[in-house]
Amino acid sequence: MILPNIENFIGCDSSFEEAEIVLYGAPFDSTTSFRPGARFGPSAIRHESFGLETYSPYQDRDLMDIHVFDSGDLELCFGSSEKTLADIQDRAEEILKSGKMPLLLGGEHLVTLAAVRAAAERYPGLHVIHFDAHADLRDDYLGARLSHACVIRRCYDILGDGRIHQFCIRSGEREEFRFAKEHTDFHPFTFEGLEETVEELARKQVPVYFTIDLDCLDPSVFPGTGTPEAGGVSFLELLAAIRKVSELNIVAADVNELAPMLDPSGVSTATACKVVRELLLALAKQKQLTS
Repeated sequence: MILPNIENFIGCDSSFEEAEIVLYGAPFDSTTSFRPGARFGPSAIRHESFGLETYSPYQDRDLMDIHVFDSGDLELCFGSSEKTLADIQDRAEEILKSGKMPLLLGGEHLVTLAAVRAAAERYPGLHVIHFDAHADLRDDYLGARLSHACVIRRCYDILGDGRIHQFCIRSGEREEFRFAKEHTDFHPFTFEGLEETVEELARKQVPVYFTIDLDCLDPSVFPGTGTPEAGGVSFLELLAAIRKVSELNIVAADVNELAPMLDPSGVSTATACKVVRELLLALAKQKQLTS
C-alpha cells in the first residue's frame, strides 16, 4: 500500500489518541524587527530531524519509546498578529482539553503569547520559565504592543508579579531591565539560580509553561536566528537546564526563533532539532514518572 507523504519530526509517529505530547508548528515572523526567516523554522526542524538518531545518549532514552503526535503546521494569517494568535491559541486549547501536553515550534517568539493564554486559562496558577537572550519586556515596539519584543510583557499582563522566571537575558532597554528587577524573577546572562527556582516551584507544585528562545545559545553555536547576541550559553549548558526544568509540572512548552536560511551551514537547524529531541524526551520522562 502506497501511503501519503507526511513529514513528521523523527520518531513522532504516534496517533493523537495515544500521544502524551502533541507537536504543532506556528510558521510566523511578521513582527520580526531585524532579520526575518523564523517562519521557516518549524518545517526545517521536521525535515532535518531525520539527520538525528531517535536515541539520546545524554539521557539514555529513545523517541521510539515515547508517544508523540506531530499535528503539523498551522496555516496562519500573516497580515494580522491577533488573528494568528487566536488560531494558535485555539490549537493549544484543543490539545490541553484532550489531556495532552502541547509543544509549539516557532516561528518568532510572539507565538508564545497565544500558548500562554491557553495554558493560563486552563491553569490559573501558571508560572513561566523563559530562556532567551532578550528580555522581551517592552510595552510596545514602534507602537505595536503585539511584537516579539513585547511577548513576555504581554505574558506578564496575564500572570502578574513573581510568576515569570527569566534566564540568560543579556539584551534589552534599560527600562526592560528595571522592569524585570521589580516584577519578574530575573537571572541575567546565565542559568545561575535555576536550581533554586526549580526547587521552589517544585515545592509549591505549580503548573509551569516552558519557553525556549534558541538565541539564548551563543551565536558561535547557533548563528541562524533573527537577532543573535554574543555571550550566550553552550549547547550542553542548555541541555542540562532543560533536564532540570523538566523535573517540574510542565503543562506546555515551546521552542522558537530558528531562522534556517541565516545559517547556510545547517548547524543551527541541526542544533534546534537536537534541542527538540532532548526536550521531548525530558518532558515525556517526567510525565511518565508522575502518571
